[in-house]
Amino acid sequence: MCGVIGISLKNVTQQDLNLVERVFCETIIRGKHATGLSYVKGDKVHTIKESKPVTEFINDKRFEDYVNEDGNLYLIGHIRYSTSDLRYNQPFSDEYISIAHNGVISQENPSTWKYKCETANDSEMIFHSLKAGNDPLTDFLPASMAVVCLNYKKQLIGFRNNERPLYFSEKENGIIFTSTKDIAARSGLTFTQKCDMFTRYMYDSKMTVEKVLHAKVDDLQ
Repeated sequence: MCGVIGISLKNVTQQDLNLVERVFCETIIRGKHATGLSYVKGDKVHTIKESKPVTEFINDKRFEDYVNEDGNLYLIGHIRYSTSDLRYNQPFSDEYISIAHNGVISQENPSTWKYKCETANDSEMIFHSLKAGNDPLTDFLPASMAVVCLNYKKQLIGFRNNERPLYFSEKENGIIFTSTKDIAARSGLTFTQKCDMFTRYMYDSKMTVEKVLHAKVDDLQ
C-alpha cells in the first residue's frame, strides 16, 4: 500500500500551497518509509525523493520553490509503504516524464521482467512502458496499479485498474489526484470522484477522459 498524488493548479496562491502540503501530510496513512515528488520547471521534470516519512520530508522543503515560471504548479508525489526493499524509491523519472505508482506489477525475479530496469522496484517498468509508447494497463496483465504521471509539457495523467483506488478532486483553478476519498476530504477538498477503471484522465488546462489508456510516446516526450 502506497499513496500517489497528482496536482495541476493555475495561478497558485499561498492558500493553494498550504492545501498541497496538507494533501501530502494526510497521505502519510498510506506509508511512512519514503517520500518523493516530481515537478516541472525550466521545461524539465525535476525529482526529489528521500527515505523518510512525509512529515520529515517537508521540514526542509518549500512548495513555492516548485511553482513553474508561469505561476502554475505541476507536481506528482509518492508516499511509500515498502513490503520488501527500502531502496529504489519513487517517483521514477527522467527530465521528460515521471511516474508514481501504487500496486504490484510483478513479484518475479527482475531478470524475467518485460523491461530491463536499473532498480529492483517493479514500478519502474511502468516508466519504461510509457517511454516505449505502450499502454501499462494492457502491457502488464495481470497487475495492480494506480498511477499518476507528469511530463515536461505540463500534462498530468492518472489511471488505474480494478486493483487499486485513485480519486480526483476538481477545483476552480485545477485538479488534484489522491489515493483515497478520505485523504481528499481530510485535506479540505470537495467535488471528489473515483477514477473509472481502465480509463485515462489527462489534465492539460482541462480534463480529457479516455476509456482504455492509449498512451503514445509522442504525448510524453
